[in-house]
Amino acid sequence: MTPTPATPRSVAYASRVSSLWVSRPVTLLLAVASGAALWASFPDVGAWPLAFVAVALLYAALRRDSGRAAGWNALVGLVAGLTFWLPHIWWANFATDTVPWLALAVLEALFLAAFGALWTWARRWEFLRAPDRRDPGLRAVGRGSVHAGAFAAVFVAVEQWRSEIPFGGFPWGRLAWAVVDAPTGRAAWLAGTTLVSLLVATAGVLLALAVGRTVSAPRSGGRSWRGGGLALVAAALVVFPWALPLPENPGGLRTVTEHRNQIVDAGTGTDETPGPVFYAGIVQGNVAEPGLGSFANRAEVLNNHLDGTYAIADADLGELDVVLWPENGSDLDPQVAADVGAAIDDAAATVGAPILVGAQEYPETGGRYNVSLLWEAGEGVTARYAKQHPAPFGEYMPLRSVLRVLSDQVDRVTIDMIPGTEPAVVDLPRREGDDVRLATIICFEVAYDEIVRDAVARGAEVLVVQTNNASFGYTAESTQQLAMTRMQAIATGRAAVQVSTVGVSGVVAPDGTVVARTGLFTADQLVAALPLRTSLTPAVRAGYWPGWVVGTGAAALVVVGLVAHRRDRRERRAAPAATDEVAA
Repeated sequence: MTPTPATPRSVAYASRVSSLWVSRPVTLLLAVASGAALWASFPDVGAWPLAFVAVALLYAALRRDSGRAAGWNALVGLVAGLTFWLPHIWWANFATDTVPWLALAVLEALFLAAFGALWTWARRWEFLRAPDRRDPGLRAVGRGSVHAGAFAAVFVAVEQWRSEIPFGGFPWGRLAWAVVDAPTGRAAWLAGTTLVSLLVATAGVLLALAVGRTVSAPRSGGRSWRGGGLALVAAALVVFPWALPLPENPGGLRTVTEHRNQIVDAGTGTDETPGPVFYAGIVQGNVAEPGLGSFANRAEVLNNHLDGTYAIADADLGELDVVLWPENGSDLDPQVAADVGAAIDDAAATVGAPILVGAQEYPETGGRYNVSLLWEAGEGVTARYAKQHPAPFGEYMPLRSVLRVLSDQVDRVTIDMIPGTEPAVVDLPRREGDDVRLATIICFEVAYDEIVRDAVARGAEVLVVQTNNASFGYTAESTQQLAMTRMQAIATGRAAVQVSTVGVSGVVAPDGTVVARTGLFTADQLVAALPLRTSLTPAVRAGYWPGWVVGTGAAALVVVGLVAHRRDRRERRAAPAATDEVAA
């Protein structure tokens, strides 16, 4: 574009820059950069500020708005999704094979492709169009904020939908999990992971708009000021959760690197009036050969956890309320194998506390249950929880006959897991006479807000996440899971324990601080003092409402955008006819 008196240099410069940034090659490069930044924001890299950058880059990549923009933007979303999901769930390839890993990555990336199309349609509504370069300062900031909020609403709604469908959904990779260490993560206390993701996405778009203002008009002080205003709104969204009244750590709790033969404090003094304290032993038994999974080491896993329990007893750190074993901590069912039951009974008697045992049950009707069994010395199993949400393709195989054509990996799951029907709670009797209700979350269930939230709403005072990470080797799967445990601690206001067969196990304060953790593929033990809480956070009280509101609002935005787009098309088609009629 050649500058003329009607097109000053600043306008011509902005036009050239704008055309470059919406070209097809550049949008694809931005999509790749977005996916890579999002991957790096999660553990193990854990550079959480990149989550905001990832959203900003995705927004910039989806700026094309021609007649066929929805199809192109869907492709852009798919590219960003694949760039993120392929490395993010690399552990799926390690645990299974290439085909299942690719299939899951493509399935999840398709949701981001759908988002690209939905956002293209939603923004066709005039009210949601990005602020114009000619908008005055406050109007530009206000309009930009509304525009960013709409983008975030559609993004988070799609994130929520893929957490529920198909086969119960897959909530891994939500924006919220990446920012547990950021001030923004504290917003989970107010309205759960939905609000956290919404804040991250909104701030990311505001960041993109602010940068766009500055780049497109470098010689215009007014426009630069407007860019600064948008950046200030983004910064406010990031840091405002610091003002929320979460329980604070007195003096600031820190991760204990040497935790043997001592009790780690998970924030028992965070309240002005100290409440009851719960003492838990945590056993990480380990397996001999990483990557084979616990069931490839029959009886060894049981013996390792027995040895760890005796080690806690030998440490003599005082009376315990419970000893926590991980998912599949006993690879043999103590209810069926009498010698296994006797061994666990002896260990419980020696340590002087019940043991929460992770095991598998095989009912006569077929299938299997993944269970947490509370074993009391001299009594056996006194309480039980069966996993409600078995992992599709990992613990049961939907569409087995169809998928076998694509990969023989379907036959790795020889017996399908059956979902439990009871809430994730176990009542633990204490010496003082008052029962303590534990939230017994098994493995991937920690990613499902509704399961954790329901347990706390039913009176759970502490979160216990039992997991078996033996199949995932030295990948980031276990640290990704620990980030989720931390976020759920914030959302529910509960201290939490993640206990794994091979690591990473950790003790988490109610504000999400990790106060002690183990390494991968090591035998280790922890003893923790955990605060018991009965109050409900706003996020628990809100229940499903944040997700419903965002989902309904996003759907309405898309519908209104489509209606506005069709109306505009009709008006454009009618315009030439009206002109011809006037001329005649």
